[in-house]
Amino acid sequence: MARIAGVDIPRNKKVEIAITYIFGIGRSNGAEVLSKAHVNPATRVRDLTEDEVSRIREVVEREYRVEGDLRREIQMNIKRLMDIGCYRGLRHRKGMPVRGQRTRTNARTRRGRRGQAIGIKKKTAKK
Repeated sequence: MARIAGVDIPRNKKVEIAITYIFGIGRSNGAEVLSKAHVNPATRVRDLTEDEVSRIREVVEREYRVEGDLRREIQMNIKRLMDIGCYRGLRHRKGMPVRGQRTRTNARTRRGRRGQAIGIKKKTAKK
């Protein structure tokens, strides 16, 4: 199993998909990394040579901020917004959607399952 940027990438997948298991590298950045490292994107991870793995690792370490450093930077940006008290920071602090989504309905991911009806009984007709 190849280990790049502290992440074990899966052996049975193609390299262009497997490299996206690294936090901070998506499909387009992954293709860019592979072209800079001169690796065929269609090869499987298990078929990579040690030289190819080391070239990929070198490109990722040199040119991209990934995993722990990227997570730390994102958290610091959110903390800065909360400290200066801007609108986005207040939304982060309250756990509400930050980017202008509606909250009257459909904000369950950010707000949780607050106040949902448990079970409503149907009224019986009086005779």
